[in-house]
Amino acid sequence: MPLAAGILASVGFVLPMSVDAILMSLSTIIAAANAQLLRGLDLRPAAAASG
Repeated sequence: MPLAAGILASVGFVLPMSVDAILMSLSTIIAAANAQLLRGLDLRPAAAASG
């Protein structure tokens, strides 16, 4: 996101808008894939100390 916002424009590093769009789409796909992976993960604490 900071690169797409032009945070490095002052030093001459600017990405073309098409590259920004591709990177943002890739970011969305990665976030959705991570959500699907975490959906099946059991995050509850283990009951190992019950005895």
